[in-house]
Amino acid sequence: MNTTELINWQTFKSKLQDNPELTLQFQYAEDKWVDASYHITEIKQAPIVSVDCGGVMNSWTEIIVQLWEPSAKDNERAMSVSKALSIVKLVEKSLPLNPLAVVKIEFGNSQFDTRQMYPGEFIIDNGNFIVNLSADFTQCKAINRGESCDSTETVTCTPGGGCC
Repeated sequence: MNTTELINWQTFKSKLQDNPELTLQFQYAEDKWVDASYHITEIKQAPIVSVDCGGVMNSWTEIIVQLWEPSAKDNERAMSVSKALSIVKLVEKSLPLNPLAVVKIEFGNSQFDTRQMYPGEFIIDNGNFIVNLSADFTQCKAINRGESCDSTETVTCTPGGGCC
């Protein structure tokens, strides 16, 4: 997996630790915000092992922070970064999180199908620590290795041949 431009857990957590006094906001689309009443319901660590279309085994780890909007809105202001960090601390007592794991934020509501997104840009604005989320994506790992992923080759494609 090409994870060089994605944010790892160590970096994500460090950004939070640098701003404990701010309010933590998530923007999942242009002018679309996770409601202030959100909860961090769980933090998952997922080891991924796959074999790609060229027959090459790949492995990486993801840390998935799940956000949930309750149906009854109970807060006018989102949680503080320090509250989020207290949840992280509680999780890490039971589950040591891989500092180099790729971070994803899992979220959905009645207007937005649940999906995993990447933390993109971090913005500090008017007492808020804003995490802009960007869409997850698919990729062809053969192309990332400089090999072919041309669909016309699939007729003669063999494991280890570098094609899809």
